[in-house]
Amino acid sequence: MPTQPTHIQHIVIAGGGTAGWMAAAALAKLLGTAWRITLIESEEIGTVGVGEATIPLINIYNNALELDENLFMRETAATFKLGIEFVNWGRQGDRYIHGFGPLGPDIGLTKFHHYWLKMRALGQADDLDAYSINNAAAKANKFIRAQRDMGNSPLAEIAHAYHFDAGLYAAFLRRYAEKLGVVRLEGKISGATTRPEDGFVDAVVMEGGRRIEGDLFIDCTGFRGLLIEQALHTGYDDWSHWLPADRAWAVPCESVNPLTPYTRSTARTAGWQWRIPLQHRTGNGHVFSSKFIGEQDAADVLMQNLDGAPLADPRMLKFVTGKRKQLWNKNVVAVGLASGFMEPLESTSIHLIQNTIARLTTFFPYRKFDAADIAEFNRQSDFEFERIRDFIILHYKATERDDTAFWNYVRTMPIPDTLQHKFDLFRSNGRVFRENGELFSEISWVEVFLGQRVMPEAYHPLVDTLPEAKIADFLKSVRHTIARCVDAMPTHAEFVAQHCATDIPKRKAEAEAAAMAMKKMQAAAGAGPKPAVQTA
Repeated sequence: MPTQPTHIQHIVIAGGGTAGWMAAAALAKLLGTAWRITLIESEEIGTVGVGEATIPLINIYNNALELDENLFMRETAATFKLGIEFVNWGRQGDRYIHGFGPLGPDIGLTKFHHYWLKMRALGQADDLDAYSINNAAAKANKFIRAQRDMGNSPLAEIAHAYHFDAGLYAAFLRRYAEKLGVVRLEGKISGATTRPEDGFVDAVVMEGGRRIEGDLFIDCTGFRGLLIEQALHTGYDDWSHWLPADRAWAVPCESVNPLTPYTRSTARTAGWQWRIPLQHRTGNGHVFSSKFIGEQDAADVLMQNLDGAPLADPRMLKFVTGKRKQLWNKNVVAVGLASGFMEPLESTSIHLIQNTIARLTTFFPYRKFDAADIAEFNRQSDFEFERIRDFIILHYKATERDDTAFWNYVRTMPIPDTLQHKFDLFRSNGRVFRENGELFSEISWVEVFLGQRVMPEAYHPLVDTLPEAKIADFLKSVRHTIARCVDAMPTHAEFVAQHCATDIPKRKAEAEAAAMAMKKMQAAAGAGPKPAVQTA
């Protein structure tokens, strides 16, 4: 009979921010009190904070923590998110919404969009947004939570995520985690020591020499990757030949009306600009390729296209899109930016944190750290990263723009075989297939393909078994039903004000205090107002 393996005793989380406190809160909740959890962070180290927009799967995380949604939103100055509006991506002047909810209902085994394709070609269908409750509500700046008790009504199918202040979110989760027994240590980590016999990390070393020993280490040190890269030399897969953006300017500005329930992504000459509406401010950023536009010109583009007055100086981030060759190496698991960087074009940053934590709990180790478990964890992580990578590349590749050198490059560049396969299937007969639980659904692929003018040569032949008049009536009924539902919904601002309004003055004061602390830190370090953060 096999002997019982030795349990892990101490989990050390290196770094705080969104990644660190998401890991601490989830592990404390899901693992209980059998394991000690210590998180080490320094108030002197700022966080990147680009992950303020999410996708609906964050509700799995929040539900696992048993968070009250209204409280969570008040504490993080959050708003609701029904999807992402893309502007100028297919052509200049184009706009479409990648929404979270379903399109109109399928008929039998045939997907709704095949019927839409036929009738659109005949001039008998509206824009695709009219057949999605999420998209139609987003365009009208309306919102309501899904009404699950309404059966087949579109109101039962609304899917939502959030925009929130990443700093307030980390602080909220810190309070949650500390109540569950997580111990926070203030200070900077200068390095780590490894065991000579197997190279495993045995301790992190603080400035001043203090050693914090542990069994399992979670690296949330951002781009630096102090443990996964600097201590274990894991290596990095560089995807910048497919995703050439390598810089981002970020700046908050004052809020403006209306309060939109969607993120906006606007294509610029050498990248794109994000707009994320919160209750107390709007987050903005310009992701760009320094090979195609200068840094100052990119900053000017951002500052000239803000909705409201800026609330701070813009801050520049430097990165290399890609991922660590292993997210789990020996006894270190990389989470967040320590694991890699994916442009926040589809708001996947926080989801990748969430799923890495969930995957770690599935493969939670004994102290012997089985190689088979680690290999499978890394295989699943690679698959997830690569499929998200492909979906982001799709937005660049599926364009007709040829007005700048940047757009000519991404429009004509070779793409991964896995993405080319998706293109070929859709261009032939409008088919999309979801593989092995990849993140983005068939509807997501359809909305982006069609939104960026990738039109199939044909539709599913089963569509022709129904008379055109019957299909036209079917589409009309779907459109009218959704329109009536949207008309009855409150505005997004009204819903937030009624259910989850934050204490705006308090949150503004907190944000201003944080900004002042950052400026003092920068002044003391002689860094100036625009520090650059680089990948390890």
